[in-house]
Amino acid sequence: MLANRGILLAFLASAAFSMKAIFVKLAYIHGVDAVLLLALRMAFSLPALLVAAWWSGRNSELALTPRDWRNIILLGFVGYYLSSLLDFLGLAYVSAGLERLILFLYPTVVVLISVYMFGKSISRRAIFAMVLSYVGIGIAFVHDIEITGDHQATMIGGGLIFLCMITYAVYLVGSGQMTNRMGATRFAALATTVAAVSVMIHFMLASPLVEAVQQPWQVYAYAAGMAVLSTILPIFLTAKAIQLIGASKVSIVGSIGPVATIFFGWLILGEDVSVEQMVGAAFVLGGVMLVSSKKA
Repeated sequence: MLANRGILLAFLASAAFSMKAIFVKLAYIHGVDAVLLLALRMAFSLPALLVAAWWSGRNSELALTPRDWRNIILLGFVGYYLSSLLDFLGLAYVSAGLERLILFLYPTVVVLISVYMFGKSISRRAIFAMVLSYVGIGIAFVHDIEITGDHQATMIGGGLIFLCMITYAVYLVGSGQMTNRMGATRFAALATTVAAVSVMIHFMLASPLVEAVQQPWQVYAYAAGMAVLSTILPIFLTAKAIQLIGASKVSIVGSIGPVATIFFGWLILGEDVSVEQMVGAAFVLGGVMLVSSKKA
């Protein structure tokens, strides 16, 4: 019973997070820029994140050290602020489906970072899995280029999303010890709070405040939906799912994410779904699942 509940929570978390790109693309229709949209998302998320950070640490006997705070600030800046900014900028150029497929490659970069920084070995199976994944991304790129007819825009957007994926992988590698030390929910809430503050500062330096209050109501609605459905909800659902069934099973269930984004992109945005895209998605999903397995 608990296992079924955990699987359901993991599925809902992945599906909810998959809507993020859809909200961004919908908001872009109304002419909002990436920095303002990201600032609105974080503004709507910040109260819940502060409450989550306090609630998850209220009974903890662990006193955060200056080193803990330095790590939280660094990882929150790189893994949430910078990563999210690159993601939002990239979505102005590529489809929601391609964005999600590129982001799903993060386990391959985690493996490479672990090999380079920690001297871990890499199996032939893992190498094959990574090659399979990147072949799939190549096929997905061809789909986007055929649909848009703009090779340069697709490459720019794909490059930005790829950098977003790398910064997120760096965050995951760096956050391992922090989550073991202070708990996943507390760390995620604090790191995301750092990102929210960073985004606010960026927005205030880059844009006049009056610009934020002159947006159509739809922009606020999409930003609020993104904050609740694709930011706050997945954090808590994932944390609870990990508690019930473990991180490895949550990761497996989370593989539904790219497929869900492609489906939502077709259903809501009217994005074309081609044979090339589905073949590319299958290659990426298969490769990532292989590289994430214990044997690899």
